[in-house]
Amino acid sequence: MNGFTAIYRRELVGLFLGPLAWTLLCIALALQGVMLLFYLVGAQGDVDIALRFLLGDSFVFWVLCALVPPLLTMRMLSEESRSGLLEYLLTAPVTDLAVVCGKFGAALSFMAILWASVFAYALVLAACGAGIDWGIVCSSWIGATLCSGLFCGIGLLMSSLTTLPVLSAFAAVIANLVLMLLPLVARLVDWPILTGLVKWIDISSNLTSAFLYGVLDSAYVVFFVSWTALLVFLTTRSVEARRWS
Repeated sequence: MNGFTAIYRRELVGLFLGPLAWTLLCIALALQGVMLLFYLVGAQGDVDIALRFLLGDSFVFWVLCALVPPLLTMRMLSEESRSGLLEYLLTAPVTDLAVVCGKFGAALSFMAILWASVFAYALVLAACGAGIDWGIVCSSWIGATLCSGLFCGIGLLMSSLTTLPVLSAFAAVIANLVLMLLPLVARLVDWPILTGLVKWIDISSNLTSAFLYGVLDSAYVVFFVSWTALLVFLTTRSVEARRWS
């Protein structure tokens, strides 16, 4: 992919040079730190359960997944399209796939850094004498990063469909919430067709079934990678449509 490294570096540096990324990072880390204390109290000092809550088994984790990726990606394509910079970029010697993957890689890297705070918390707990299962910590971080990649893909797709960053973020948040709540709706209405459909897109169960217990099952890895790849593909087609429009 010609130009991927340049696009990735440009987007990642741009994120950390702006106030939005630092604001989101500070809010997320503060919220996770406070919630970790509550999880430790609720789990009666069981560190593994508390860290599991922190990276996928709690309401706060899914709120961050629903909100942070859309805010990261809302300007990546929509703002550049509105300002005319995207047209200039598409005429440069880079492929459409490199443009999309570079921007996606920057957003995913930010989310990986955000979830990597669990290692700092685990080190502090280990220094205090707690027994840490590092296999669970590492696999949970991998699962959270893969899950975030899917939501980054949704945000980037929505950003490619509009020239308004706010509209892009709003549409991505709605799509994320629908995706998260669909399994709950399926259990409440008990429709066989809907239940069968949910098995293919149940993000929560695919994250919590293996990653949070220290298991790296290839089936769950493929689930997240395949859906994310589909979203990146659709975003690339959307960018290509802008090139020829």
